[in-house]
Amino acid sequence: MSIVTTASAGTAGVPNSPERAALDASLRGAVERKEVPGVVALITDRERVLYQGAFGVADVATGRPLTADALFRIASMTKPITSVALMQLVEQGRLGLDDAAEKYLPELAGLKVFESFDPATGAYKLRPASRPATVRHFLTHTSGLAYPFTSATWRDFRPPAGETYPFGGPLLFDPGERWHYSTSTDVVGSLVEAVSGQMLEDYFRQHILAPLGMNDTSYNVPEAKGPRLVAQHWRAGERMDGAIEPQTPQPGLTIASPIGGGGLASTAEDYGRFVRMLLNGGVLDGARVLEAETVALMGRNHIGALSVPALKCVLPRSADFTFIADGRDTWGLGFLITADQVQGKRSPGSLSWGGINNTYFWIDPVSGIAGVIMMQYLPFADASALAVYDTFERGAYQLAKTER
Repeated sequence: MSIVTTASAGTAGVPNSPERAALDASLRGAVERKEVPGVVALITDRERVLYQGAFGVADVATGRPLTADALFRIASMTKPITSVALMQLVEQGRLGLDDAAEKYLPELAGLKVFESFDPATGAYKLRPASRPATVRHFLTHTSGLAYPFTSATWRDFRPPAGETYPFGGPLLFDPGERWHYSTSTDVVGSLVEAVSGQMLEDYFRQHILAPLGMNDTSYNVPEAKGPRLVAQHWRAGERMDGAIEPQTPQPGLTIASPIGGGGLASTAEDYGRFVRMLLNGGVLDGARVLEAETVALMGRNHIGALSVPALKCVLPRSADFTFIADGRDTWGLGFLITADQVQGKRSPGSLSWGGINNTYFWIDPVSGIAGVIMMQYLPFADASALAVYDTFERGAYQLAKTER
């Protein structure tokens, strides 16, 4: 595997400090040891990109070099963009956080909750939800929805023919009872469409992506940009614990039905502009997409005394959510909120999340820096990917001390 290193215009010409060289070496080393096939990483403060590097290959089958402008399918890193879109509409008074979501999406009326489920036989009993799910419940993953990879019940549930459920299945619990990672942000995306009257990609382009200059972010990748799209990979073996190989078949350039919970393609530089906007209280290069008060609101705990658990995953496409401070982290309006200070890493109150192909970001309002790191393989939260992420974050804070 060839090792390719590039630098973005944001860092071109910057003297190669010891901290910068150490960060390069750590990311390059992960590729050389074949821990990950390739990685693009970016650090920004409120004013500028402090660091960007690209290492390794975009496709292990062909050895195509990975470049700083590579396009990644960012999966659930779509969720914060969808959440920002909805909060724009909340700002405008077009819906409220504590409104029942069924007011705007009638298909959510009469939601049912699992009273029992027998995995051996598939038999189940449902009951009506004790309360309607609110807009806030969907922004905070406290709606009761799930994913098949985060819930054995959803994984194994097989409804009879003709029995359908909006956004995936019956609820695991009554809205507001606990946090569980889910299709909730798909509902947020549908709310954006219902309230705005625009399709999701059109809304994003007009109100977020174009104002922020995120010109390489879209659901449907133009054919001319196809050569920049990173191949999707996975670890071989039944338990996804072997060598990294290309997925077969590769996904296409287009997405038939964009959803709020995932699907965007983007670059580290584009997503860096998004996180820099949030670091700056909703504005970037004179373009304001959110009021500062709204950004602050999104970064507060909105699940009260509930906490975010480190979920056990029930499908091999994802490892367990070990990157969460189990029972201590909380959730805002679209983001995980860090509870603990770990030496050399982000501050408490930092916002973060990731995408299933091992793309990640964090935003640290206290220290005034943010990081984006992109890889493109399954399983999510792979131990090697998390180790690279950890090393990158520690290197980011070392570099920021000397270059700001």
